[in-house]
Formats: sequence, C-alpha cells, structure tokens
Amino acid sequence: MRRRTWALRGQTPVQRCWDRYDRLSVLGAISISPRRKRLDLRFHVLDENVRTPHVVQFLRQLRYELQRPIVVILDRLPAHRSAVKHLQREGRRDIRFEWLPAYAPDLNPVEAHWSYTKYSDLANFLPNDTHELCRSVCQSIQTQRRQRHLLRSFFHAAKLKL
Repeated sequence: MRRRTWALRGQTPVQRCWDRYDRLSVLGAISISPRRKRLDLRFHVLDENVRTPHVVQFLRQLRYELQRPIVVILDRLPAHRSAVKHLQREGRRDIRFEWLPAYAPDLNPVEAHWSYTKYSDLANFLPNDTHELCRSVCQSIQTQRRQRHLLRSFFHAAKLKL
C-alpha cells in the first residue's frame, strides 16, 4: 500500500513491485473473553480469495481454540453468509451468529484492524513476492496481538463499548 513517495525535483519517483496477479487474503477475528474482557486477535492467511469452505474451517477452528460456545458477529460478505448457512445446516448450536448492518464497515472493529495493518504497519512496504508479504502480514498481526491497548482502540474506532 503506497502512502507517500518523494524524489528530487524533476525526477519522478519509481517504486518497483512484484506481479499483482498473486493473491493473499486473511481471515481474522477479535475475540473477547466474557468475564475478564480480555482481547485476542486470531487470523488465518490464504493464498487465494476467501471462499465459504475457508470461513467454515476458520469458524470451526475458532470455536475449538476458545473451548466454549461463541457468538460471532459478521459483516455480510457472501462467503460469510453461505458459511453461516452451512454451519446451521450441520446443526451447530455452539456457534451463534449476529450480523452487522449492510454497508457499515465503520461498525466493524476487524475492519479498523485491517486498516491499521495496511496503512500503518505495511505502509510503503514493497514485497518481492507473496511469501515476503505473508511473513510481513503475519509479523504485523502477531505484534498487534500483544498490544491490548491497540486492540481496544479498534473497538473505540467502531464506537463500540467493551
């Protein structure tokens, strides 16, 4: 994500980058423990577009890691909607779903997280390939996981109380 460039007067800045046909997608969730209000960031990196099976597997893994019934708040991405239908057909009662309003990314704390990752941590970063991009994204997210105040700020950005 290019934020700024500079060069000497009269010289156009040139940034070289790798072929943009490769893809890197990330599924993510911010979990909140019900008693302590402790926050954690969980994610899964994909080398293709997010599809229904990816979301289903991510939600199953999330439920397994948290070891208790969960409430998942989702935006209305088509892959999210079809994953919910898939899990409901399975009869999963340990995962409950709530929906954000349509076209309201400003209400989604995970969107604030992605924005921070792209425009702050990875601003002006020019990877040579998707492997380098994946390493940097994972490093950025792992660093954010340890910064509880930063995770809280994503909720404040969405104007949600914890």
